[in-house]
Amino acid sequence: MFQGTVRFNLDPFQFYSDSEIQEALSSVHLSEKIQSLDRGLDSVVTQNGENFSVGERQLLCLARSMLRRSKVIVMDEATAAVDGETDKLIQATIRTTFHDCTVLTVAHRIDTVIDCDRLLVLRAGGHIAEFGSPISLLEGHPGLSFSFRQF
Repeated sequence: MFQGTVRFNLDPFQFYSDSEIQEALSSVHLSEKIQSLDRGLDSVVTQNGENFSVGERQLLCLARSMLRRSKVIVMDEATAAVDGETDKLIQATIRTTFHDCTVLTVAHRIDTVIDCDRLLVLRAGGHIAEFGSPISLLEGHPGLSFSFRQF
């Protein structure tokens, strides 16, 4: 997060309309929160976004990526600081918004990655333990020293 305004953090080059920004905020379930601030989209964001919770900062960054319509999205624990129910809502949003994108997700919650096309499971030291579709990993593979089912 950058010091400035909510608007600047979501749209630093002023490419998008207020309605597009509001739609992105609504998609990540932050629209009401931002509207409740004194200045709405023009509310202040302090350095590193410290006046927002960690979860809110993650959601604001997700809204920014939605606006940019990037073709490759990398999310490292993007929903780690939100509760399970919010995570489910956000994952549904990611599936619809980024349906035509390559999404690389680092996660520890199985619910966060269960709808992915492919999973790469790493063990200590960054060694590959398993790779495949969620269904095939849940069924297990004989001979592998690590099981996806342990998650």
